Amino acid sequence: MDWPPDFYLMREGRGCPMCGGGRPDETPFGVRIFAGKRSDAYLQRSAIQRGYSLVIWRGHHVAEPTQLTPDEAAGYWLEVLRVARAIEQELKPVKMNFNILGNSVPHLHTHVIPRYAIDPKPTHPFPFPPDDPPPFEKAGFRTDVALLRQALGWSGSVS
Repeated sequence: MDWPPDFYLMREGRGCPMCGGGRPDETPFGVRIFAGKRSDAYLQRSAIQRGYSLVIWRGHHVAEPTQLTPDEAAGYWLEVLRVARAIEQELKPVKMNFNILGNSVPHLHTHVIPRYAIDPKPTHPFPFPPDDPPPFEKAGFRTDVALLRQALGWSGSVS
């Protein structure tokens, strides 16, 4: 099976939805909990795992972390770790997972996935469900947004 033709264009930055979308406070997928110099972090709405967040590179388009300069890489990874520390501090997972994929959208982003004591497969990569689960209950989700924004020292609006 071949890669979709638009994958190659997006990999070059043409039609990349993560570049073209700007830096919104909310997307259909998540709510921004952090806006840094190098990245934005979005708590994911889908009830996959509490605290599951995406940290998205915000700069010139890159598909791989190897395309960053040393200063860009240092700044990006420090911001990824800052988000992960806030999740650890506030949500108390047993373990954190960091996935860099980009097979669907070839723009540098890191999946930050907390793993809890009650885990479907604790010694394996996180088992994403085959179908999209419903969103988290709104009140609890908004509470987590506020909690993580406070821990990250970011006062974006909560809608």
